[in-house]
Formats: sequence, C-alpha cells, structure tokens
Amino acid sequence: MAETITVAQIIETFEQWSPKRLAFDWDKVGLQVGTHDKPVKKVMVTLDVMENVVDEAIEKQVDLIIAHHPVIFKPLEKIETNDPKGRVIKKLLVNDIAVYAAHTNLDIAEGGVNDALAETLGITSTRPFLETEKDNLIKLTVFVPEDHEETVRQAVHDAGAGHIGDYSHASFTMPGKGRFMPTNEASPYIGKAGELEIVDERRIEVLLPQSKLERVLHAMKEAHPYEEVAYDIYTLQNAGKPFGVGRIGTLPKPLRLKDFCEQVKKKLSVPALRVIGNLEDTIETVAILGGSGEKYIQHAKTQGADVYITGDLTLHPAQEALELGINVIDPGHHVEKVMKQAVKNYLENSLSEYNVTEVIVSESNTEPFQFI
Repeated sequence: MAETITVAQIIETFEQWSPKRLAFDWDKVGLQVGTHDKPVKKVMVTLDVMENVVDEAIEKQVDLIIAHHPVIFKPLEKIETNDPKGRVIKKLLVNDIAVYAAHTNLDIAEGGVNDALAETLGITSTRPFLETEKDNLIKLTVFVPEDHEETVRQAVHDAGAGHIGDYSHASFTMPGKGRFMPTNEASPYIGKAGELEIVDERRIEVLLPQSKLERVLHAMKEAHPYEEVAYDIYTLQNAGKPFGVGRIGTLPKPLRLKDFCEQVKKKLSVPALRVIGNLEDTIETVAILGGSGEKYIQHAKTQGADVYITGDLTLHPAQEALELGINVIDPGHHVEKVMKQAVKNYLENSLSEYNVTEVIVSESNTEPFQFI
C-alpha cells in the first residue's frame, strides 16, 4: 500500500540529488517556511515564490512549494503584511504551505539547472565550467547472507554505486562466516534470542561518490533482510568527480554566432536576447552559467569558450568581453525556468512509492521584463 509522506521525507529524497552542502556558503537554501512534519499530498515546482505563484498554490491546494530562488534571501527586520514580501509570507502561513529553496546547490548538482540548460541547447561532452569541489570517493562494505547477495548488490548499483570510469555495476565479493547472538529485544531474520548464530555470508564491496552515499545506504538497508545491517564506510584518497557551477561543452556541429543566437532564442523560449561579439564568428565550444555570471567572463575566455551564455550582463563587464574578444549571449536570468521540469521529473521518479497525488509545475509568469 502506498504511504503518505512528509515535508522532511521529500527534502531527504530531494537532497540525495541536490545536497545542501553543494550550495555556496552565502546562499539561503533549505526549508524556509513551514514545518518538517507536515504531510504532503501535492508538490508544486517553481522558479520564484511571488504572490501570483502563492495564489496559484492556494487555488490548487498545494502542500509544498519547491523553488529555485529563495523566498527569504536578505534578512527580514520585520514582516509587514501590507508589503509584498509580508503578504506572500502571510498567505503561505495562513494556508499552511511549506516552501523549500534549492538555489546554488541545484545549479551545481548533476542534472540540475545548468545541465538542463546545456541539454536544452544541445551542448554535449560537458564538464563543470567553474569547479567548486571534488566528489570524494567512498568504499562501502556490507555483509549479506548468501540468499540476499544479489538483491542487495543490485539495490546499491541501482542507487548509484559501482561506477568506475566507463564501467558500471563494479563490485567485489568474498565469502565468510557471520557470527552474532540476538538479544531478547531483537527480532532476528535468522537465529534465536540468546543463541550464537553462525551464518554463511558474503562481503560485498563497492565504490561510490560521497554525494550518493545517503541514497545508497537507504537502498542497501531497504534490500537487506537483517534488522541491524553490518557495514563499513571508508573515505578514499582516489580523485573523485568534480562538481562546479555552469557547464562547458561542444555543439554537435559548428554554427555561426548569429545562427546560434536564433537557436538559443527558440530553444529557451525567449523573444529577444543581447549579444556581444562578431555575429559571423564560428561557434563550437560553449560555456553556460544560468543566472548572473558576468564576473566569470575572463574565466570563459581562459577555458577556451567560443561563446559564453549567462544572464544579467551590465555595461562594464560587457565592454570587458568586447575587449577580450569573447562572444557573450545574455538571454536573461529567467531561462533558469528549465529547472521546473527537471525537478518535477526527479520527484515523480523518486516518490512513486508514496501517495503523493501530484507533482505539478507552476504556470504563473514570474518574468518581470516585457519586450516591445
């Protein structure tokens, strides 16, 4: 039977993909309004938490809003309910709607904002544009009775363990004897209270990135028959996969900058954009950073990008780009809306076992600019 789920459980599931530790230290991420123990029947995904979004959530009886841009970013000295921010917070509280923000952590996460942008624009062979950290490698060792060896092994592989370079489902197994004595309080899968039990077991070892540890441990424990699972976690010195903001990669075939601009407009559904550079230049290597990325123009040049796509470009950085000879496309900040479908897809796949009636994407327009 499908279970109900709380805000806390949804956050735990979401952060297996986009953990808060990835966020920049200045950022405001996590649960911003509401309680962790609230049951959730409907989730709405949005880029921004503006009043029209909250009104939509009220109308559609949403329990939890997951947003990219935090509803509370700057410290609040007061909540004046006649002010726009105060009205939003009041409506959320009165209607018991929780708000969770995933900002720079979702920018950095694999499959998050910048990967979604790169995929939408057909940019392939991507890597982080600006590396922030390495995803440490972990070795997980778990001891399993013989009859559950393959079940547990498959569960940890499905959760993301066992990838080494271009190979998946990599593991190592050794046979051995497990010894334990259940206490009177135990409910053992094998054995009886007060009696020493000796069981034929398998030692399974797999490698996994630190970012997937919680997900893998959860899957391992769900698949394991024992009440108390015996396992070890080792932090390794092996170099892990890099994490970072933005992406840099290549187009399937070179394009003129002018033609690529038209492609960006069409695929990101923007009526206009700003561009710096020679429209006849050939574009092949593309760097992209959703949001405000003008301070990384020099880095885009250093990384060998033929064009850099980012939002909120101001005059002097634009002049700097012109002098450096780096092409820049500014399609606006709001193109980060691609995160809505990415988050919806992830939640629907991850929460299928629970009785969450629906995960919806906000239809409210939060783009402040009009083009005439």
